[in-house]
Amino acid sequence: MSRLILAIPSKGRLQEASMALLDEAGLAVQSAGGKLRDYTGTMPSLPRVDVQFMQAAEIIAALGEGAVHLGICGEDLLREGLDEPDDKAQVLKQLGFGHADMVIAVPRAWIDVETVADLDDVCHSFVERRGRRLRVATKFMRLTRQFFGAAGISDYRIVESLGATEGAPNAGTAEIIVDITSTGETLAANGLKILRDGVMLKSQACLIASRKAYWNDPPKLALRQILGRIEAVADAKRLSLVTAFGGNPTTIIAAANALAGTTALGDGRFTIAKAQSATLAEALRAAGAQMVTAQKIDALHRADGPKAADAFLSAL
Repeated sequence: MSRLILAIPSKGRLQEASMALLDEAGLAVQSAGGKLRDYTGTMPSLPRVDVQFMQAAEIIAALGEGAVHLGICGEDLLREGLDEPDDKAQVLKQLGFGHADMVIAVPRAWIDVETVADLDDVCHSFVERRGRRLRVATKFMRLTRQFFGAAGISDYRIVESLGATEGAPNAGTAEIIVDITSTGETLAANGLKILRDGVMLKSQACLIASRKAYWNDPPKLALRQILGRIEAVADAKRLSLVTAFGGNPTTIIAAANALAGTTALGDGRFTIAKAQSATLAEALRAAGAQMVTAQKIDALHRADGPKAADAFLSAL
């Protein structure tokens, strides 16, 4: 296989955000027929890359089988969808969109149940008082079993959710739920609350590499290019380019170095976290700069390249 295959969500907000990120990184995708509903595409800036549009579950399966080299999907789906996921795939980069927490939610009326330890007590009493195990509605059965097992909870029964999980307690099909949420508003609207220590996984969209794919030289090079460009854009979003005009260069540099997190680029230019750019500008003016500008950085390509790609490839 001399081409890298990248799998992208075939629809919805994850597809839109993925395409926007790739476009911003100079990795615009062109679908085979010119429409996003087509199943295949290319990346004109990287001719050795093929793109496949898939449903989320298909992306996870393809990564696990090695049918694709890279995929964009939520970490929650990766860890739910693959047995021993760390042996089959590796998260290379969290992409900053598609945020969702996987949580344990119980009825708000359970005023004495605030923690996972409290839930364990409820599970025990449920068996003693009702002669059956407490029911947990979820679509994430693998992760629920893993988390409950690690917490020492055993007196429960999973009810697979095929619809709106948050409605299960009100419908009488389960007592509690494990589900994903972005804001918690839907849970609250259904009379549920999240346990204080009940966040099982903080998930977001990730760039994930398959350990099972065939990685010869062309896909390896394409991986470094893709991840390098994505990291360059992500790093740039956190920073500002601050430039000092006039003043004594030695004094200017000393003032900048006194502020933690400043990186000198030469010629009176510095990078610093956006939140600190005004503080740096004030320090440079106090040190004698006649004028200071702060600018947005579109991309920041570092000399040491995409470390996550190098670490992944060296471990193959």
